[in-house]
Amino acid sequence: MSKAILLVNLGSPDSPAVPDVRRYLNEFLMDGRVIDVAWPIRRFIVGMILINRPKEAAHAYQSIWTPEGSPLIATSRKVREKLQARLQVPVELAMRYQNPSITDVIRKLAAKGVDDVYLIPLFPHYAMSSYETAVVRVQEVAAKLAPKMKITVQPPYGDMPEFIAAMTAVAADYLQQDYDHLLFSFHGIPERHLKKSDPTGNHCLNGANCCKTPSEAHKFCYRHQCFRTAEEFAKAAKLPAGKWSVSFQSRLGKDPWLKPYTDFELERLAKEGVKKLLIISPAFVSDCLETLEELRIRGKETFIEAGGQEYAQIPCVNEHPLWIDALEKMTARFLAA
Repeated sequence: MSKAILLVNLGSPDSPAVPDVRRYLNEFLMDGRVIDVAWPIRRFIVGMILINRPKEAAHAYQSIWTPEGSPLIATSRKVREKLQARLQVPVELAMRYQNPSITDVIRKLAAKGVDDVYLIPLFPHYAMSSYETAVVRVQEVAAKLAPKMKITVQPPYGDMPEFIAAMTAVAADYLQQDYDHLLFSFHGIPERHLKKSDPTGNHCLNGANCCKTPSEAHKFCYRHQCFRTAEEFAKAAKLPAGKWSVSFQSRLGKDPWLKPYTDFELERLAKEGVKKLLIISPAFVSDCLETLEELRIRGKETFIEAGGQEYAQIPCVNEHPLWIDALEKMTARFLAA
């Protein structure tokens, strides 16, 4: 069999112009695993969102856009190149939404005669609106364009020692400075998504210590996996107890999302006397709109306005050599088989 590695990240508009941002948001929000309601209701909701959101989002994208384009896509391309330099099989990159599209990349692999693909979703934790939708889309496209193509999927890796090592290496210089608190800000998801992904049907969010109680649900539980990442990072970095906490960002709509909310935590920490804050976002492997604009720019404004004094956003693993090491290790068993 002819093998290849496929990296899939979320995606980004082709440009920060309003029409491109609208096109991106429409594809993203119309995904039934993102807004999980019946199609007519989803179409109405997204239609309402697209009245004003593209202009607001375009402004946000413009504040972080680089000469290379979208930071998320530019970084993902560099990661692909660096992993390709270490491997003898093709390494391709696709985005769940927009470009480079999964359809184009699967077609390209099939044209090369590839019939055995190892898919690495660039999402460390399982969530139906990120990891799951990327996996399902690749499987659907492959089934249609290359029915004989085998897709093997990398399981969630939020507590993988090599991933933790990459994060702690990136954070090392920040942690050596004088700081009062480290906030782990993970991307939020609606609470209903957590319950929908629970194979037991009655574990997730059923009791205060559900994430600490062993369960089959943890294989699909975003919240449990996020806590595991924070705990393993804290252990590896030797963070003092009480000097770190977890929150969730980027909520949309009025339904309850995972708590505590990052913007509320930024205000609370400042008002409770935290003057020097570090913030890190382990749900992302590449810096993007949510880390560079939402956290680095707006998060800092929120913290300072609430009484904080110093604030720093620790970068994602991006293209750090230890992250490339982790990706290479993920592929080892597949390539050896």
